[in-house]
Amino acid sequence: MTGNNLGVFIVFEGGEGSGKSTQAALLATAVTAAGRTPLSTREPGGSPRAEDIRKLILGAESADLDPRTEAMLFAAARADHAHHTIRPALERGEVVISDRYIDSSVAYQGIARGLGVEQIRGMSEWATQALVPNLTVVLDVDPEVGLARANDPNRLEAEPLRFHRAVRQAFLDFAQNDPARYLVVSAERPPEEIHKELWTRIAPLVTP
Repeated sequence: MTGNNLGVFIVFEGGEGSGKSTQAALLATAVTAAGRTPLSTREPGGSPRAEDIRKLILGAESADLDPRTEAMLFAAARADHAHHTIRPALERGEVVISDRYIDSSVAYQGIARGLGVEQIRGMSEWATQALVPNLTVVLDVDPEVGLARANDPNRLEAEPLRFHRAVRQAFLDFAQNDPARYLVVSAERPPEEIHKELWTRIAPLVTP
């Protein structure tokens, strides 16, 4: 199932410091100018309970969190987010713009942490009742560049470079395997230039 016949569900994915929040904000402004109502959200988070789980997952006090516990906490936050935030907005006909979604769990926990792609994807699809984005934008950046400019410190940034390289490759592989639902964009350019390229692909989804 993809999004909703009324609303549009767009997700930004990418490594640390890839500029997801900047592009999500620029897109929300463009969506508003096009006469649609955007709803900007994020993962983990996006609903009150999911935001509480975010603090637990990403906080320094959880440095010794078991990978399986981490994966299940992400899925729990995602279930609440999908049920209380994403689906209602889609049913209202809004354009939901999310900073991260299922692919992040598959990349970070399934691949980089070695927990298994099918296991993590299956758990997230169950948690969201198979709610799939209309489009996933992968903002691609070299991990060394992204980590140097990341401005939202969290414990995942402290993982070794090989971890972040595995995450980057995972996103690129997802896009290669399903090009109709993904857009890969080089994030090592000025934000407005990136947004212009994105809008060319997204405008037909959100305008009559």
